[in-house]
Amino acid sequence: MTILRNDWSGPLKGEFDKPYYRELRTFLAEEYRTGTIFPDMYDIFNSLHTTPLHKVKAVILGQDPYHGPGQAHGLSFSVKPGVPVPPSLRNMLQELHEDLGCRIPNHGHLTHWAQQGVLLLNTVLTVRSGEANSHKGKGWEAFTDKVIQTVNTLDRPVVFLLWGSPAQSKLPMIDASRHGVIRSPHPSPLSAHRGFFGSRPYSRTNQFLRENGQEPIDWQLPQL
Repeated sequence: MTILRNDWSGPLKGEFDKPYYRELRTFLAEEYRTGTIFPDMYDIFNSLHTTPLHKVKAVILGQDPYHGPGQAHGLSFSVKPGVPVPPSLRNMLQELHEDLGCRIPNHGHLTHWAQQGVLLLNTVLTVRSGEANSHKGKGWEAFTDKVIQTVNTLDRPVVFLLWGSPAQSKLPMIDASRHGVIRSPHPSPLSAHRGFFGSRPYSRTNQFLRENGQEPIDWQLPQL
């Protein structure tokens, strides 16, 4: 398994020795040995590697990775270049266009956001091919809860974008008196029309960052 290579390693180091994580590691070793698991095992911690703790300005919380071939690469909602844009991400990009006037890119690769401090975190970091939520309840939730709690303890304000009830269940871990919290329905086609569209999460994130003396996010994804 990949070991964290940046400033996440300090606050998260102890997690890897806890019983829940040892059980998770054993489970994952067997899963990767016997089946097709996404993302590639070397991409599991990409969200943390791409967005160091000292750079985190915003957190977009997803549930678990895409379970189709070639999609997941360790950043929530993002797909690899050349992969068709999934429906939820298509709605996210449509709202971005309506909110800030950004052109809709020819891809769904969100590394440009992650490199600027948008932590694209799933609550579960692996999944079995073709089986959504198949690694739910195996221990990842405890690990990613620790990630959220670590961000919450930062001495600067961060924006948490919580889309849908699973993400909003993490609210008790977040000090909303210090951090920005933007809640709305999930951008999936099943719920986007119930309040995700028109919620303007991107401009609201930038407004909060500016009001707290931080550089806004350049949400415009470059063409690939």
